[in-house]
Amino acid sequence: MNFSPTTFAGRRYAIHGLGKMGRAAARALLAMGADVTAWDDSLAARKAALDLRLVQPKLKGLSGLVLAPGIPHLLPEPHPIAVAARKAGVPIVSDVDLLFEAVRANGSMARFAGITGTNGKSTTTALLAHILATAGRAAPAGGNLGTPALALPLLQGEGTYVLEMSSYMLERVTQVHFSAACLLNIAPDHIDRHGDIAGYIAAKRRIFDRQSRSDLAVIGIDDPDAAQLARMMNAVTISGEKPADFWGDGAILRSNTGDLADLSRARALPGAHNAQNAAAAAAMALYLGADLDAVARGIATYPGLPHRMEFVGAARGISFVNDSKATNADSTARALACYDRVILIAGGTAKEGGIESLTSFFPRIARAYLIGRDAPILGKTLAEHGVAHEHVGTLENAVAAAWTAAQTGAAPVILLSPACASWDQFTGFDARGDLFRSLAQVLISGETAA
Repeated sequence: MNFSPTTFAGRRYAIHGLGKMGRAAARALLAMGADVTAWDDSLAARKAALDLRLVQPKLKGLSGLVLAPGIPHLLPEPHPIAVAARKAGVPIVSDVDLLFEAVRANGSMARFAGITGTNGKSTTTALLAHILATAGRAAPAGGNLGTPALALPLLQGEGTYVLEMSSYMLERVTQVHFSAACLLNIAPDHIDRHGDIAGYIAAKRRIFDRQSRSDLAVIGIDDPDAAQLARMMNAVTISGEKPADFWGDGAILRSNTGDLADLSRARALPGAHNAQNAAAAAAMALYLGADLDAVARGIATYPGLPHRMEFVGAARGISFVNDSKATNADSTARALACYDRVILIAGGTAKEGGIESLTSFFPRIARAYLIGRDAPILGKTLAEHGVAHEHVGTLENAVAAAWTAAQTGAAPVILLSPACASWDQFTGFDARGDLFRSLAQVLISGETAA
């Protein structure tokens, strides 16, 4: 079912930032009858969107300015187009809000489910969509994960849009109503964008705005900031390791009404952090109409996502695990908790605090190979705690060195879990993970051929 070509007739929008979201928004708005101009400060990005009307936006008379999530409109320094838009009284609008408006304007009462959190939101989003599909329900996933919001199809009333929501996205939404919303956890991240931890939490909390008493609010209790918010809101609670409304109890996913699933069957969901993700997805799926059998089958058959604790393969009893999505120390802590002994590949552009918070996991690191701009920062912390490490510069060097060390018995797992952003050497965490996977597969293939 398609959106009406007159959904946004008579409106004028400017798109600034022509990454995946910006291009999708421009094309969808055009297809729904809007007048659209588009621009990106990067010539390469403009060349990827030559089918659009590429002009620097004229703000007078605009219905709205759609900014790519990564373009700041307030902190740390607003982009000049955002400053000009505010002066001209032009609203900065979210593509998620535009999707919500378009769905309702086309007569659909499809529900929206939103997932946020510092870590785990991609896995939980994909898992919830998978469980709902297992239950025979239309549930496309998108937003910050995969498909941009405005590239999703028009759903009938029984469908659910399952959207991963970053803090960058949430600070701009003003219309979307999430029938089911989840905040998994809170750890310091993106502080420059939100000013301080209070600003970051305030952005995350916006996922619950406009909910009514009949809606579902789910919040994790495995970190103090989220747990405090759960108490304040009297939300449905989730945990990966302790009793809650839905929680992981070792290999069993439980709820306050009974057992839900055998987590030992879910190879793509290792560790307590993934038990919390499963608890969140189960709580939301049941609320959205899935039955207990679909929840259990969906968890057991969930295939996992690339770059999130992705098992790449094994050779000589040595496993390669791609956790490139771990762009902060909290994510890497969750990965390290899954293994007794690893060879760690880490580094890139460090977040505030570096890897100081990982000290309790350092005994699990047999050796670390450090890459990227802030390898010296990570190396200093490791040296202070007596962790063997080496600065190797590139991921290619790190994989080769880790493979050599693993064959001498250092550890049975080579784990890429960088605890850093990737922008210093890669176009994104996905490019970093893709390279790790290809390098590992060459080594594995060589052993198989031998």
